[in-house]
Amino acid sequence: MGEVRVTRPPEGSAAPPPGAGTPAPPAAPPRSLPPQRSGGVPASSPPPAPRRTAFAEGVDRLRAAATTEPGRLRVIGAVLAALVIAFGAVTAWQTSERSAAADDVLHRSQPLSSAAADIYRSLADANTAASSGFLAGGQETKASRDRYEKGVRTAAEKLVKAAAGSDADSPAGKTVAELNRLLPEYKGLIERARTYNRQGFPVGGAYLRYANEKMQQQMLPAAEDLYTSEKDRLRDDYADAEPYPWAAIALGVLALAALGWAQHRTYRRTNRVLNHGLAAGTAATVIVLLWLVVGHSVARSGLGASDTHGVRSLNALHEARIASLKARGNENLTLVARGAQTKKVGDTTYDAYDYDFGKNMGTLAKGLAEARRLADDDAGGKPVAAAASDMTEWKKRHAAAREQDESGNYRQALDLVIGDKGATVECFDGVDASLAEAIAHEEAEFRTAAGDGLGAMNHLPEGGAVLAVLGAAAALLGIGRRLSEYR
Repeated sequence: MGEVRVTRPPEGSAAPPPGAGTPAPPAAPPRSLPPQRSGGVPASSPPPAPRRTAFAEGVDRLRAAATTEPGRLRVIGAVLAALVIAFGAVTAWQTSERSAAADDVLHRSQPLSSAAADIYRSLADANTAASSGFLAGGQETKASRDRYEKGVRTAAEKLVKAAAGSDADSPAGKTVAELNRLLPEYKGLIERARTYNRQGFPVGGAYLRYANEKMQQQMLPAAEDLYTSEKDRLRDDYADAEPYPWAAIALGVLALAALGWAQHRTYRRTNRVLNHGLAAGTAATVIVLLWLVVGHSVARSGLGASDTHGVRSLNALHEARIASLKARGNENLTLVARGAQTKKVGDTTYDAYDYDFGKNMGTLAKGLAEARRLADDDAGGKPVAAAASDMTEWKKRHAAAREQDESGNYRQALDLVIGDKGATVECFDGVDASLAEAIAHEEAEFRTAAGDGLGAMNHLPEGGAVLAVLGAAAALLGIGRRLSEYR
Protein backbone atom coordinates (compact mmCIF):
# COMPACT_ATOMS: atom_id res chain seq x y z
CA MET A 1 0.00 0.00 0.00
CA GLY A 2 1.15 3.36 -0.67
CA GLU A 3 1.97 5.84 1.99
CA VAL A 4 -0.59 8.48 2.74
CA ARG A 5 0.72 11.88 3.76
CA VAL A 6 -1.25 14.48 5.55
CA THR A 7 -0.03 18.02 5.21
CA ARG A 8 -0.52 20.40 8.02
CA PRO A 9 0.03 24.05 8.18
CA PRO A 10 3.08 25.21 9.91
CA GLU A 11 2.75 25.72 13.49
CA GLY A 12 1.76 29.15 14.53
CA SER A 13 -0.19 29.86 11.31
CA ALA A 14 -3.93 30.04 10.94
CA ALA A 15 -5.79 27.62 8.79
CA PRO A 16 -6.54 28.93 5.30
CA PRO A 17 -10.07 29.93 4.62
CA PRO A 18 -12.30 27.80 2.50
CA GLY A 19 -11.63 28.09 -1.20
CA ALA A 20 -7.98 28.75 -0.62
CA GLY A 21 -5.98 28.20 -3.74
CA THR A 22 -8.06 30.81 -5.85
CA PRO A 23 -7.18 34.51 -5.67
CA ALA A 24 -9.53 36.73 -3.76
CA PRO A 25 -11.57 39.28 -5.88
CA PRO A 26 -10.39 42.92 -5.68
CA ALA A 27 -12.16 45.09 -3.25
CA ALA A 28 -14.85 47.36 -4.82
CA PRO A 29 -13.95 51.04 -4.81
CA PRO A 30 -15.88 53.10 -2.38
CA ARG A 31 -18.97 54.74 -3.87
CA SER A 32 -18.84 58.45 -3.96
CA LEU A 33 -21.96 60.07 -2.73
CA PRO A 34 -23.32 63.16 -4.37
CA PRO A 35 -22.78 66.36 -2.49
CA GLN A 36 -25.49 66.98 -0.01
CA ARG A 37 -27.45 70.09 0.40
CA SER A 38 -28.62 71.12 3.78
CA GLY A 39 -31.29 68.70 4.88
CA GLY A 40 -29.66 65.76 3.12
CA VAL A 41 -30.91 66.63 -0.43
CA PRO A 42 -28.39 65.95 -3.26
CA ALA A 43 -27.14 69.10 -4.99
CA SER A 44 -27.38 69.38 -8.87
CA SER A 45 -24.10 69.34 -10.88
CA PRO A 46 -22.95 72.71 -12.35
CA PRO A 47 -23.84 73.37 -16.08
CA PRO A 48 -21.02 72.87 -18.60
CA ALA A 49 -19.22 76.01 -19.75
CA PRO A 50 -20.57 77.40 -23.10
CA ARG A 51 -18.53 76.53 -26.15
CA ARG A 52 -16.60 79.49 -27.59
CA THR A 53 -17.24 80.57 -31.18
CA ALA A 54 -14.55 80.76 -33.84
CA PHE A 55 -15.04 84.52 -33.99
CA ALA A 56 -14.39 84.92 -30.27
CA GLU A 57 -11.29 82.76 -30.51
CA GLY A 58 -10.11 84.81 -33.48
CA VAL A 59 -10.63 88.03 -31.54
CA ASP A 60 -8.60 86.63 -28.65
CA ARG A 61 -5.80 85.59 -30.98
CA LEU A 62 -5.86 89.01 -32.65
CA ARG A 63 -5.75 90.71 -29.26
CA ALA A 64 -2.87 88.50 -28.22
CA ALA A 65 -1.00 89.19 -31.46
CA ALA A 66 -1.54 92.93 -31.06
CA THR A 67 0.50 92.88 -27.89
CA THR A 68 3.64 92.34 -29.98
CA GLU A 69 5.09 94.66 -32.60
CA PRO A 70 4.98 92.04 -35.44
CA GLY A 71 1.34 91.36 -34.62
CA ARG A 72 0.52 95.05 -34.68
CA LEU A 73 2.28 95.43 -38.03
CA ARG A 74 0.25 92.60 -39.51
CA VAL A 75 -2.98 94.24 -38.35
CA ILE A 76 -1.89 97.59 -39.77
CA GLY A 77 -0.99 96.00 -43.11
CA ALA A 78 -4.35 94.24 -43.35
CA VAL A 79 -6.27 97.44 -42.57
CA LEU A 80 -4.27 99.51 -45.08
CA ALA A 81 -4.76 96.95 -47.86
CA ALA A 82 -8.49 96.69 -47.10
CA LEU A 83 -8.94 100.48 -47.21
CA VAL A 84 -7.07 100.92 -50.48
CA ILE A 85 -8.87 97.99 -52.13
CA ALA A 86 -12.25 99.30 -50.92
CA PHE A 87 -11.37 102.73 -52.32
CA GLY A 88 -10.56 101.22 -55.71
CA ALA A 89 -13.70 99.07 -55.76
CA VAL A 90 -16.05 101.92 -54.87
CA THR A 91 -14.29 104.19 -57.38
CA ALA A 92 -14.76 101.63 -60.14
CA TRP A 93 -18.42 101.10 -59.20
CA GLN A 94 -19.43 104.77 -58.97
CA THR A 95 -17.50 105.95 -62.00
CA SER A 96 -18.84 103.05 -64.09
CA GLU A 97 -22.40 104.09 -63.28
CA ARG A 98 -21.72 107.74 -64.10
CA SER A 99 -19.85 106.88 -67.28
CA ALA A 100 -22.75 104.69 -68.43
CA ALA A 101 -25.23 107.48 -67.72
CA ALA A 102 -23.08 110.00 -69.63
CA ASP A 103 -22.91 107.58 -72.55
CA ASP A 104 -26.71 107.30 -72.48
CA VAL A 105 -26.99 111.09 -72.56
CA LEU A 106 -24.82 111.31 -75.67
CA HIS A 107 -25.90 108.21 -77.60
CA ARG A 108 -29.40 107.33 -76.43
CA SER A 109 -31.47 109.87 -74.48
CA GLN A 110 -30.72 113.05 -76.41
CA PRO A 111 -30.99 111.42 -79.86
CA LEU A 112 -34.32 109.90 -78.85
CA SER A 113 -35.46 113.26 -77.48
CA SER A 114 -34.53 114.91 -80.78
CA ALA A 115 -36.28 112.10 -82.67
CA ALA A 116 -39.45 112.70 -80.64
CA ALA A 117 -39.22 116.43 -81.40
CA ASP A 118 -38.74 115.60 -85.09
CA ILE A 119 -41.86 113.41 -85.00
CA TYR A 120 -43.86 116.32 -83.62
CA ARG A 121 -42.34 118.78 -86.09
CA SER A 122 -42.75 116.46 -89.10
CA LEU A 123 -46.40 115.82 -88.31
CA ALA A 124 -47.07 119.54 -87.90
CA ASP A 125 -45.11 120.26 -91.11
CA ALA A 126 -47.10 117.66 -93.05
CA ASN A 127 -50.35 119.13 -91.76
CA THR A 128 -49.25 122.64 -92.73
CA ALA A 129 -48.19 121.52 -96.21
CA ALA A 130 -51.52 119.72 -96.69
CA SER A 131 -53.51 122.83 -95.85
CA SER A 132 -51.29 124.95 -98.11
CA GLY A 133 -51.83 122.55 -100.98
CA PHE A 134 -55.56 122.58 -100.33
CA LEU A 135 -55.64 126.37 -100.60
CA ALA A 136 -54.03 126.12 -104.04
CA GLY A 137 -56.94 123.93 -105.15
CA GLY A 138 -56.34 121.96 -108.32
CA GLN A 139 -53.11 123.90 -108.87
CA GLU A 140 -51.29 122.36 -105.89
CA THR A 141 -47.59 122.91 -106.40
CA LYS A 142 -45.03 120.14 -106.52
CA ALA A 143 -43.09 121.81 -103.71
CA SER A 144 -46.16 121.72 -101.47
CA ARG A 145 -46.84 118.07 -102.31
CA ASP A 146 -43.19 117.11 -101.77
CA ARG A 147 -43.13 118.90 -98.42
CA TYR A 148 -46.20 116.97 -97.27
CA GLU A 149 -44.71 113.65 -98.38
CA LYS A 150 -41.39 114.47 -96.71
CA GLY A 151 -43.13 115.31 -93.44
CA VAL A 152 -45.08 112.05 -93.41
CA ARG A 153 -42.02 110.01 -94.40
CA THR A 154 -39.81 111.66 -91.75
CA ALA A 155 -42.45 111.08 -89.08
CA ALA A 156 -42.67 107.39 -90.02
CA GLU A 157 -38.86 106.99 -89.94
CA LYS A 158 -38.53 108.70 -86.58
CA LEU A 159 -41.33 106.52 -85.18
CA VAL A 160 -39.32 103.47 -86.15
CA LYS A 161 -36.28 104.88 -84.34
CA ALA A 162 -38.36 105.73 -81.26
CA ALA A 163 -39.89 102.24 -81.24
CA ALA A 164 -36.40 100.67 -81.36
CA GLY A 165 -35.33 102.70 -78.32
CA SER A 166 -38.43 102.08 -76.19
CA ASP A 167 -39.93 99.02 -74.53
CA ALA A 168 -43.20 97.94 -76.09
CA ASP A 169 -44.97 97.95 -72.69
CA SER A 170 -43.64 101.34 -71.61
CA PRO A 171 -45.71 104.55 -71.94
CA ALA A 172 -43.40 105.72 -74.73
CA GLY A 173 -43.79 102.41 -76.57
CA LYS A 174 -47.59 102.59 -76.35
CA THR A 175 -47.54 106.17 -77.61
CA VAL A 176 -45.42 105.16 -80.59
CA ALA A 177 -47.83 102.33 -81.38
CA GLU A 178 -50.77 104.74 -81.20
CA LEU A 179 -49.09 107.18 -83.59
CA ASN A 180 -48.30 104.33 -85.99
CA ARG A 181 -52.00 103.51 -85.98
CA LEU A 182 -53.18 107.10 -86.47
CA LEU A 183 -50.75 108.11 -89.23
CA PRO A 184 -52.33 105.95 -92.00
CA GLU A 185 -55.80 107.18 -90.97
CA TYR A 186 -54.65 110.79 -91.27
CA LYS A 187 -53.09 110.16 -94.68
CA GLY A 188 -56.35 108.63 -95.88
CA LEU A 189 -58.35 111.70 -94.82
CA ILE A 190 -55.88 114.04 -96.57
CA GLU A 191 -56.09 112.06 -99.80
CA ARG A 192 -59.90 112.20 -99.74
CA ALA A 193 -59.78 115.93 -99.11
CA ARG A 194 -57.44 116.39 -102.08
CA THR A 195 -59.56 114.22 -104.35
CA TYR A 196 -62.78 116.11 -103.59
CA ASN A 197 -61.00 119.46 -103.74
CA ARG A 198 -59.64 118.75 -107.23
CA GLN A 199 -63.18 117.85 -108.32
CA GLY A 200 -64.47 121.10 -106.84
CA PHE A 201 -66.64 119.46 -104.15
CA PRO A 202 -67.00 121.52 -100.95
CA VAL A 203 -66.89 118.31 -98.91
CA GLY A 204 -63.13 118.37 -99.48
CA GLY A 205 -62.85 121.20 -96.93
CA ALA A 206 -64.77 119.13 -94.39
CA TYR A 207 -62.36 116.22 -94.82
CA LEU A 208 -59.39 118.58 -94.43
CA ARG A 209 -60.85 120.02 -91.22
CA TYR A 210 -61.51 116.50 -89.94
CA ALA A 211 -57.92 115.50 -90.74
CA ASN A 212 -56.69 118.63 -88.99
CA GLU A 213 -58.79 117.81 -85.92
CA LYS A 214 -57.29 114.30 -85.83
CA MET A 215 -53.84 115.86 -86.06
CA GLN A 216 -54.44 118.61 -83.49
CA GLN A 217 -56.48 116.61 -80.97
CA GLN A 218 -54.93 113.13 -81.18
CA MET A 219 -51.65 112.92 -83.06
CA LEU A 220 -49.85 116.07 -81.93
CA PRO A 221 -50.82 115.58 -78.24
CA ALA A 222 -49.52 111.99 -78.47
CA ALA A 223 -46.31 113.23 -80.11
CA GLU A 224 -45.98 115.86 -77.39
CA ASP A 225 -46.38 113.17 -74.70
CA LEU A 226 -43.63 111.15 -76.39
CA TYR A 227 -41.39 114.22 -76.54
CA THR A 228 -42.05 114.95 -72.86
CA SER A 229 -41.28 111.38 -71.77
CA GLU A 230 -38.02 111.37 -73.73
CA LYS A 231 -37.03 114.71 -72.22
CA ASP A 232 -37.72 113.27 -68.76
CA ARG A 233 -35.54 110.25 -69.53
CA LEU A 234 -32.76 112.59 -70.68
CA ARG A 235 -33.10 114.58 -67.47
CA ASP A 236 -32.85 111.36 -65.42
CA ASP A 237 -29.65 110.37 -67.24
CA TYR A 238 -28.15 113.78 -66.49
CA ALA A 239 -29.12 113.34 -62.83
CA ASP A 240 -27.31 109.97 -62.75
CA ALA A 241 -24.19 111.22 -64.54
CA GLU A 242 -23.47 114.54 -62.83
CA PRO A 243 -23.34 113.95 -58.99
CA TYR A 244 -19.91 113.66 -57.42
CA PRO A 245 -18.90 110.14 -56.24
CA TRP A 246 -18.75 111.19 -52.60
CA ALA A 247 -18.43 107.65 -51.20
CA ALA A 248 -15.32 106.98 -53.29
CA ILE A 249 -13.83 110.37 -52.43
CA ALA A 250 -14.41 109.80 -48.70
CA LEU A 251 -12.79 106.37 -48.85
CA GLY A 252 -9.83 107.82 -50.75
CA VAL A 253 -9.27 110.50 -48.12
CA LEU A 254 -9.56 107.88 -45.35
CA ALA A 255 -7.06 105.58 -47.09
CA LEU A 256 -4.61 108.46 -47.50
CA ALA A 257 -4.96 109.39 -43.82
CA ALA A 258 -4.31 105.79 -42.77
CA LEU A 259 -1.25 105.52 -45.04
CA GLY A 260 0.10 108.81 -43.70
CA TRP A 261 -0.38 107.66 -40.12
CA ALA A 262 1.39 104.34 -40.86
CA GLN A 263 4.39 106.14 -42.36
CA HIS A 264 4.56 108.56 -39.44
CA ARG A 265 4.47 105.62 -37.03
CA THR A 266 7.28 103.89 -38.90
CA TYR A 267 9.36 107.06 -38.80
CA ARG A 268 8.90 107.48 -35.05
CA ARG A 269 9.90 103.88 -34.34
CA THR A 270 12.78 103.49 -36.81
CA ASN A 271 13.93 107.06 -37.57
CA ARG A 272 13.70 106.14 -41.26
CA VAL A 273 12.28 108.97 -43.32
CA LEU A 274 10.88 106.82 -46.13
CA ASN A 275 9.30 103.39 -46.38
CA HIS A 276 9.32 102.64 -50.09
CA GLY A 277 6.31 100.34 -50.06
CA LEU A 278 4.10 102.69 -48.05
CA ALA A 279 5.27 105.64 -50.15
CA ALA A 280 4.37 103.79 -53.36
CA GLY A 281 0.95 102.86 -51.96
CA THR A 282 0.35 106.50 -50.99
CA ALA A 283 1.39 107.70 -54.45
CA ALA A 284 -1.00 105.26 -56.15
CA THR A 285 -3.86 106.33 -53.89
CA VAL A 286 -3.13 110.02 -54.53
CA ILE A 287 -3.15 109.43 -58.30
CA VAL A 288 -6.49 107.63 -58.17
CA LEU A 289 -8.03 110.29 -55.93
CA LEU A 290 -6.82 113.16 -58.12
CA TRP A 291 -7.91 111.35 -61.28
CA LEU A 292 -11.30 110.76 -59.72
CA VAL A 293 -11.86 114.35 -58.57
CA VAL A 294 -10.36 116.13 -61.59
CA GLY A 295 -11.78 113.71 -64.15
CA HIS A 296 -15.27 113.86 -62.75
CA SER A 297 -15.10 117.66 -62.41
CA VAL A 298 -14.17 117.96 -66.09
CA ALA A 299 -16.90 115.48 -67.02
CA ARG A 300 -19.44 117.37 -64.93
CA SER A 301 -18.43 120.63 -66.56
CA GLY A 302 -18.79 119.16 -70.05
CA LEU A 303 -22.16 117.62 -69.27
CA GLY A 304 -23.34 120.87 -67.70
CA ALA A 305 -22.31 122.80 -70.81
CA SER A 306 -24.06 120.26 -73.04
CA ASP A 307 -27.21 120.74 -70.99
CA THR A 308 -27.14 124.54 -70.73
CA HIS A 309 -25.90 125.36 -74.24
CA GLY A 310 -27.18 122.26 -75.99
CA VAL A 311 -30.25 120.58 -74.58
CA ARG A 312 -31.96 123.69 -73.20
CA SER A 313 -31.32 125.63 -76.39
CA LEU A 314 -32.60 122.70 -78.44
CA ASN A 315 -35.76 122.48 -76.34
CA ALA A 316 -36.46 126.17 -76.87
CA LEU A 317 -35.74 125.93 -80.61
CA HIS A 318 -37.86 122.80 -81.08
CA GLU A 319 -40.80 124.39 -79.30
CA ALA A 320 -40.41 127.57 -81.35
CA ARG A 321 -40.28 125.64 -84.62
CA ILE A 322 -43.30 123.55 -83.72
CA ALA A 323 -45.21 126.71 -82.77
CA SER A 324 -44.35 128.29 -86.13
CA LEU A 325 -45.61 125.20 -87.98
CA LYS A 326 -48.84 125.16 -86.01
CA ALA A 327 -49.30 128.88 -86.58
CA ARG A 328 -48.84 128.39 -90.32
CA GLY A 329 -51.41 125.59 -90.33
CA ASN A 330 -53.88 127.76 -88.40
CA GLU A 331 -53.31 130.61 -90.86
CA ASN A 332 -54.10 128.34 -93.81
CA LEU A 333 -57.14 126.82 -92.13
CA THR A 334 -58.50 130.30 -91.42
CA LEU A 335 -58.93 130.70 -95.17
CA VAL A 336 -60.09 127.12 -95.71
CA ALA A 337 -62.84 127.32 -93.08
CA ARG A 338 -63.93 130.88 -94.06
CA GLY A 339 -65.36 131.59 -90.63
CA ALA A 340 -67.08 128.22 -90.19
CA GLN A 341 -65.23 127.58 -86.92
CA THR A 342 -65.56 130.19 -84.17
CA LYS A 343 -64.47 130.48 -80.55
CA LYS A 344 -65.99 132.69 -77.88
CA VAL A 345 -63.66 134.16 -75.30
CA GLY A 346 -65.53 136.20 -72.73
CA ASP A 347 -67.98 138.33 -74.65
CA THR A 348 -65.96 138.32 -77.86
CA THR A 349 -66.26 135.79 -80.68
CA TYR A 350 -63.15 134.96 -82.72
CA ASP A 351 -62.40 132.87 -85.73
CA ALA A 352 -61.16 129.66 -84.05
CA TYR A 353 -58.15 129.17 -86.29
CA ASP A 354 -57.12 132.82 -86.22
CA TYR A 355 -57.34 132.78 -82.42
CA ASP A 356 -55.07 129.72 -82.29
CA PHE A 357 -52.73 131.45 -84.73
CA GLY A 358 -52.26 134.29 -82.24
CA LYS A 359 -51.57 131.84 -79.39
CA ASN A 360 -48.99 129.94 -81.41
CA MET A 361 -47.26 133.13 -82.50
CA GLY A 362 -47.00 134.06 -78.82
CA THR A 363 -45.38 130.69 -78.10
CA LEU A 364 -43.02 131.25 -81.04
CA ALA A 365 -41.97 134.64 -79.65
CA LYS A 366 -41.26 133.16 -76.19
CA GLY A 367 -39.27 130.29 -77.66
CA LEU A 368 -37.15 132.63 -79.77
CA ALA A 369 -36.48 134.90 -76.79
CA GLU A 370 -35.35 131.92 -74.68
CA ALA A 371 -33.19 130.54 -77.49
CA ARG A 372 -31.56 133.93 -78.00
CA ARG A 373 -30.82 134.18 -74.26
CA LEU A 374 -29.20 130.74 -74.23
CA ALA A 375 -27.16 131.23 -77.41
CA ASP A 376 -23.50 131.53 -76.41
CA ASP A 377 -21.98 132.54 -79.76
CA ASP A 378 -22.80 134.38 -82.97
CA ALA A 379 -23.23 131.15 -84.91
CA GLY A 380 -26.15 130.26 -82.65
CA GLY A 381 -27.49 133.77 -82.09
CA LYS A 382 -27.67 135.05 -85.68
CA PRO A 383 -30.20 132.53 -87.04
CA VAL A 384 -32.41 133.09 -84.00
CA ALA A 385 -32.28 136.86 -84.58
CA ALA A 386 -33.15 136.30 -88.25
CA ALA A 387 -36.12 134.12 -87.25
CA ALA A 388 -37.34 136.84 -84.87
CA SER A 389 -37.13 139.42 -87.66
CA ASP A 390 -39.11 137.18 -90.05
CA MET A 391 -41.68 136.57 -87.30
CA THR A 392 -42.28 140.30 -86.89
CA GLU A 393 -42.79 140.72 -90.64
CA TRP A 394 -45.04 137.65 -90.66
CA LYS A 395 -47.36 139.25 -88.12
CA LYS A 396 -47.64 142.41 -90.25
CA ARG A 397 -48.46 140.50 -93.42
CA HIS A 398 -50.92 138.26 -91.59
CA ALA A 399 -52.77 141.30 -90.27
CA ALA A 400 -53.02 142.64 -93.83
CA ALA A 401 -54.32 139.29 -95.09
CA ARG A 402 -56.93 139.14 -92.34
CA GLU A 403 -58.07 142.64 -93.19
CA GLN A 404 -58.61 141.67 -96.83
CA ASP A 405 -60.42 138.46 -95.86
CA GLU A 406 -62.77 140.23 -93.45
CA SER A 407 -63.49 142.82 -96.14
CA GLY A 408 -64.64 140.05 -98.48
CA ASN A 409 -61.55 140.13 -100.69
CA TYR A 410 -60.80 136.42 -100.45
CA ARG A 411 -58.59 136.27 -103.53
CA GLN A 412 -56.38 139.11 -102.30
CA ALA A 413 -56.19 137.50 -98.86
CA LEU A 414 -55.19 134.19 -100.47
CA ASP A 415 -52.42 135.90 -102.44
CA LEU A 416 -51.10 137.50 -99.24
CA VAL A 417 -50.89 134.04 -97.65
CA ILE A 418 -49.66 131.70 -100.43
CA GLY A 419 -48.68 134.14 -103.20
CA ASP A 420 -45.32 134.43 -104.90
CA LYS A 421 -44.08 137.73 -103.46
CA GLY A 422 -44.93 139.61 -100.29
CA ALA A 423 -46.90 136.65 -98.87
CA THR A 424 -46.73 135.28 -95.37
CA VAL A 425 -45.33 132.03 -96.73
CA GLU A 426 -42.01 133.81 -97.35
CA CYS A 427 -41.84 134.81 -93.68
CA PHE A 428 -42.80 131.33 -92.53
CA ASP A 429 -40.16 129.74 -94.75
CA GLY A 430 -37.57 132.20 -93.39
CA VAL A 431 -38.49 131.37 -89.79
CA ASP A 432 -38.37 127.64 -90.46
CA ALA A 433 -35.03 127.76 -92.29
CA SER A 434 -33.42 129.93 -89.59
CA LEU A 435 -34.65 127.64 -86.84
CA ALA A 436 -33.39 124.58 -88.71
CA GLU A 437 -29.94 126.22 -88.95
CA ALA A 438 -29.95 127.09 -85.24
CA ILE A 439 -31.00 123.54 -84.30
CA ALA A 440 -28.18 122.03 -86.37
CA HIS A 441 -25.67 124.33 -84.66
CA GLU A 442 -26.92 123.54 -81.15
CA GLU A 443 -26.91 119.80 -81.83
CA ALA A 444 -23.25 120.06 -82.84
CA GLU A 445 -22.54 122.07 -79.68
CA PHE A 446 -24.26 119.40 -77.60
CA ARG A 447 -22.30 116.54 -79.16
CA THR A 448 -19.00 118.33 -78.61
CA ALA A 449 -19.66 119.23 -74.96
CA ALA A 450 -21.22 115.87 -74.04
CA GLY A 451 -18.42 114.02 -75.85
CA ASP A 452 -15.83 115.97 -73.84
CA GLY A 453 -17.67 115.09 -70.64
CA LEU A 454 -17.81 111.41 -71.49
CA GLY A 455 -14.17 111.40 -72.61
CA ALA A 456 -13.03 112.77 -69.23
CA MET A 457 -14.26 109.56 -67.58
CA ASN A 458 -12.73 107.18 -70.13
CA HIS A 459 -10.74 104.35 -68.48
CA LEU A 460 -11.29 105.83 -65.01
CA PRO A 461 -13.10 102.75 -63.60
CA GLU A 462 -10.49 100.32 -64.92
CA GLY A 463 -7.49 102.53 -64.17
CA GLY A 464 -8.69 103.34 -60.66
CA ALA A 465 -9.19 99.67 -59.83
CA VAL A 466 -5.76 98.63 -61.17
CA LEU A 467 -3.93 101.43 -59.36
CA ALA A 468 -5.76 100.61 -56.13
CA VAL A 469 -4.66 96.97 -56.33
CA LEU A 470 -1.08 98.06 -56.97
CA GLY A 471 -1.27 100.52 -54.08
CA ALA A 472 -2.55 97.85 -51.70
CA ALA A 473 0.21 95.47 -52.80
CA ALA A 474 2.84 98.17 -52.28
CA ALA A 475 1.53 98.93 -48.79
CA LEU A 476 1.71 95.23 -47.88
CA LEU A 477 5.27 95.03 -49.19
CA GLY A 478 6.20 98.04 -47.08
CA ILE A 479 4.77 96.43 -43.95
CA GLY A 480 6.47 93.15 -44.90
CA ARG A 481 9.81 94.94 -45.04
CA ARG A 482 9.31 96.02 -41.44
CA LEU A 483 8.25 92.52 -40.42
CA SER A 484 11.42 91.02 -41.90
CA GLU A 485 13.43 92.97 -39.32
CA TYR A 486 11.98 90.79 -36.55
CA ARG A 487 12.99 87.48 -38.08
